[in-house]
Amino acid sequence: MEPDDNHRSWAERSGDFSPAYYAEIGSNEVSDTLASVFEYYADEDAEILEIGCSSGRHLARLRDDGYKNLTGIDINDESFDVMADRYPRLAETGTFRTGAIEDVLPEYPDDAFDVIYSVETLQHIHPENEWVFEELIRVTSDLLISAENEGNSPQRGRGDAEVSYVHDDFPLYHRNWKQVFSDLGLAQLVCEPGSRDTVRVFRVL
Repeated sequence: MEPDDNHRSWAERSGDFSPAYYAEIGSNEVSDTLASVFEYYADEDAEILEIGCSSGRHLARLRDDGYKNLTGIDINDESFDVMADRYPRLAETGTFRTGAIEDVLPEYPDDAFDVIYSVETLQHIHPENEWVFEELIRVTSDLLISAENEGNSPQRGRGDAEVSYVHDDFPLYHRNWKQVFSDLGLAQLVCEPGSRDTVRVFRVL
């Protein structure tokens, strides 16, 4: 799948893995792990960005926990209509952008955010666009958090393949996230495997 096709697939997605789909699931195990990480590492006034925020279920949990400066990017503009319906307080108080992260991130200045995190989004970045990982580091001043599928789920066996296809539909690129961000100069502070995803916390040195 070419990068533009990949973007289009997510921008137009309905049904499974759409903003409405994730809003229906709501807060989950990853939300709980993120909440614990933020409680330990982030102040309530931290500037926070979620990459691929969809309808905002993880940001809504952070808002309920007292975090005020919340920003989200998602390529599917339906995300924010669903957010307004399901999480109206978040929609009213947060800052949100529609677009591919490859297009939006370069518009932010250096160290624009204290914490940036992604839940099952970086794993869909096309190999031709891996430069965006450096952009993530450029715009965060402190922490970068990844919550990506690393083969945890028994339904998501990956073998030695570099890419697999979910429901024979969209690609999931398999990467060693510790190596990816360590090679770019970050230090891994936390690695917490869950039933589906592994949460890793990296610090800018």
